[in-house]
Amino acid sequence: MRKKIVCQNRKAYHNYSIDEVFEAGIALLGPEVKSLRQGRASLVDGYASVKNGEVFLHNMHITPYPYAHYLNLEPKRTRKLLLNQREIKRLLGKTKEKGYSLIPLKVYFSESWAKVELGLAKGKKKVDKRHTLREKEMKREMDYARKKRNY
Repeated sequence: MRKKIVCQNRKAYHNYSIDEVFEAGIALLGPEVKSLRQGRASLVDGYASVKNGEVFLHNMHITPYPYAHYLNLEPKRTRKLLLNQREIKRLLGKTKEKGYSLIPLKVYFSESWAKVELGLAKGKKKVDKRHTLREKEMKREMDYARKKRNY
């Protein structure tokens, strides 16, 4: 299965600890799909929420397609996500717990369908962020020393 990544939310891995990952389809209109295929999207302030048994994606910016003269859509409109009922119930239960939220991690095309990768995330504190940066730096130094030793 071929995946063409449109955009990623790299800050999500820095600001949140991701516990679980879900794949969901996005309900889009024609000009939005064309704009996504050109890679004109951003997930920076995006988040998802569960309301009335449905999951919605908020604040995902899709730049309007310039040649769509018949339909002018708001770039940050709320979009419906397509998930199984079982997955929605699981997400609803988890997001009601204190500290958990749904964060979009990636938007990509799987074959011809637009998909979003949602992460069930818990926010990190400043100390946790520094700790992960320190661990990453130590791992980088160890890999460098291991590589240097092999020569």
